[in-house]
Amino acid sequence: MSNKPRDRLRVATQKSGRLTDAGRDLLTRSGLSFRESRDRLFCYGESLPIDLLLVRDDDIPGLIAEGTCDLGFVGRNVLEEQRLERTRRGEAAPFRELRALGFGRCRLSIAVPQDMAWAGPQSLAGLRIATSYPQLLGDWLDRHGIAAQVVMLSGSVEIAPRLGTAEAICDLVSSGATLAANQLREVATVLDSEAVLIGPAQPFADERGDHADLLLRRLDGTLQVRDSKLLMLHVDRTALDAVIRLLPGIDTTPIVTALDGRSDAVALQAVCQGAITWQHLEDMKRAGARSMLVLPVEQMLA
Repeated sequence: MSNKPRDRLRVATQKSGRLTDAGRDLLTRSGLSFRESRDRLFCYGESLPIDLLLVRDDDIPGLIAEGTCDLGFVGRNVLEEQRLERTRRGEAAPFRELRALGFGRCRLSIAVPQDMAWAGPQSLAGLRIATSYPQLLGDWLDRHGIAAQVVMLSGSVEIAPRLGTAEAICDLVSSGATLAANQLREVATVLDSEAVLIGPAQPFADERGDHADLLLRRLDGTLQVRDSKLLMLHVDRTALDAVIRLLPGIDTTPIVTALDGRSDAVALQAVCQGAITWQHLEDMKRAGARSMLVLPVEQMLA
């Protein structure tokens, strides 16, 4: 691993795949802009000293381990598979999860043919299970005390039972449509996954530490308000407590200020998580709220 000091932060992200667009959008909403190289493998940071490397997602933990990249966007399934692989070799993982990012959600699940009887994990004893995640599957089998044969496949795992190469599979599932198309049903979850930001196990000892802290603050601020709304309203002081109790998904302490020329009424502002529905507004109006206004929240810095 390179220990050469650098004054710019390198962030690895998936060049193409299910995390690509959401990851780039998150960086853009966090105030970062980039200029792409001709080969579209490197993006120079124009707004901050933070650059992007566009690579295969499976390579990202290794690039961080060797010091080629400093941070990376990757699925938790990839991170945990490679962490377990190193653990089984007796090595401490040189990378760690820093933030869950809330997109790319899926699960690594066990699936069996629809006509196969299922009485719990022990139903897998003695069977062949096809997967692209042998470490995660092996760890799950060990924790459940199940002796089964892990069949490693790099792709098209879902067709293994139809080809006769395995009796069950362990694969990533989002909607479940692919399983249904192959006459399989999901019976157990091995790992809940989503996109995560990962970094080295040890903190940076140069300017990259400051850049990483800045990026994390920006990401936290963006993620915090992703599903937030700012609710503004007027209410009589006598009805204030009743309206506050009805605030949906309140995330911070409401701000209450006096109205000019009115000693009996106040203005209230609150950041609420999730949707504010017409039903919410109607309930608050019946409790005494008026002049209600709902606005999107684009940025927030604590």
